Amino acid sequence: MKNKAGLILIVFSLLVVGCATTQQRLLDSDSSQVQLRSIQTRAFETTDKEKTLRTIMSTLQDLGFVIDKADATLGTVSATKLKNYALRITVTVRPRGETQLLVRANAQYNVQPVTDPEPYQQFFASLEKAMFLTAHQVD
Repeated sequence: MKNKAGLILIVFSLLVVGCATTQQRLLDSDSSQVQLRSIQTRAFETTDKEKTLRTIMSTLQDLGFVIDKADATLGTVSATKLKNYALRITVTVRPRGETQLLVRANAQYNVQPVTDPEPYQQFFASLEKAMFLTAHQVD
């Protein structure tokens, strides 16, 4: 009987500790998600969503991606890069105010989300150059 009560007490203690850890983890992930979103998002001074989507597709192809799906109505482009690994990226475009578009890239390496800022910085650096050239009609 004492063993049974002790076992119940241990299980209950683990559940309480597990819940506290889970709650803390949820709060941690919220702040890391906000930080990740800031790495994944850039604003561009344009309102031409279609031209921006075409530029995104060109940039992804220049970076070695194959376009899987593009939807102008939703403002999304999905692409995959296969080179001994599976790197998938989805880029969304949405309006921000009257004069800007927000571009957000979300990448996954195999099945894990990419949280390292480096790939996003490389993508946005290439996209910024392509957007500049497109805006100035340079081929």
